[in-house]
Amino acid sequence: MNEFWPATDVDPVRRLHALAAGVRGAHVTEAYVDAPFERVWSLLGDLEGGFGQVVTDMERLRVVHRRGERVEALARSRFGPRARLRGVQRPGWCWLQSRFLLIGVAARPDGTGTRVAFTGGVRVPTRAALIPVGVRREGTRNVSRLTALL
Repeated sequence: MNEFWPATDVDPVRRLHALAAGVRGAHVTEAYVDAPFERVWSLLGDLEGGFGQVVTDMERLRVVHRRGERVEALARSRFGPRARLRGVQRPGWCWLQSRFLLIGVAARPDGTGTRVAFTGGVRVPTRAALIPVGVRREGTRNVSRLTALL
């Protein structure tokens, strides 16, 4: 890397806002949770367990392949639709998408607590857009469930 180029490191919550800004219909719900990052992420980062307790739209999420940060998972919505999600998961960051579904979760330490952010929804096929119905309400519910579980 050239020493004259500026270097920047965007925290996961800001990264989620930036990516969601490029998806029409996306909304990011951000909140402060009064629990340490390690505890919050142990729940959110457990895709086959704790994640489904927070994001209850997912009846089941099963990781079928993992290579480093790359993840492939099969998801089944409680409303019936299924999806093969592909994306990246690392501490404080998870971005998974399929042809019809998008899930984004981010977290970072914030003092003695954790700053969390959620986005996602049903994608419009062949377009960079989400169907905005219920996205804000679901984000608020995710924060409430996360807080209750901690």
